[in-house]
Amino acid sequence: MTNTRNKKIVIQKDGPYLVHGDILLVRKEQVVSEYGEPLTWRKSGTIETREYYELCRCGHSKEKPFCDCSHFDAGFDGTETADTSPTLQRQEQLVGGVGIVVKRDASLCMNSGFCGNRLSNIDTLVPQTGDTQIRAQVMAMIERCPSGSLLYSIDAGGENIEPDLPEEIAVTTEITSTGPIEGSLWVTGYIPVERADGQPFETRNRVTLCSCGESANKPLCDGAHRKQGAK
Repeated sequence: MTNTRNKKIVIQKDGPYLVHGDILLVRKEQVVSEYGEPLTWRKSGTIETREYYELCRCGHSKEKPFCDCSHFDAGFDGTETADTSPTLQRQEQLVGGVGIVVKRDASLCMNSGFCGNRLSNIDTLVPQTGDTQIRAQVMAMIERCPSGSLLYSIDAGGENIEPDLPEEIAVTTEITSTGPIEGSLWVTGYIPVERADGQPFETRNRVTLCSCGESANKPLCDGAHRKQGAK
């Protein structure tokens, strides 16, 4: 049995993500409404791996999701610029909620679209959470946020309520109006992520890592892959 304490992701300088500890690697794709609104995720397969494997970070590998050393030829600059401080220090609280406290760390957002639909969004719904149905809708939206940018607790100062997510890495596919595109690497289940210089990021239940090489908030995804379209 694999020792779960050995599970971690270590970023290589200007190179790939080195995955330690036999972490399950799967494929997940968005489920969208007839209007193109993201609704949920579905697992579409499992990818065979070894106990240690390397995942592409530059976006140029021909063996995705695995690294084929294309970062050398591409001259990839993978400098990590994302804030390593706890998300609690960056959170803002959305005002107006009743029966729920909604918090947002904008620096983690990768604009996945689960926090809104064609009729409304999290900002307009939170002040209406005195209505139980709206409160439940807000909770569901937050729990589907892949990056963990949005969190909630029931009471001020209370513990955040997190969805029970598997300990795995998901290679994601997003469904857009022009077709499917490659999304982020979605890390769930409190797997530690370590910078190339050895500095750890806060270990969180939900983390979205850049796999296109174009994020301005490396190693985190900021949605830059949508500007590139399908690769």
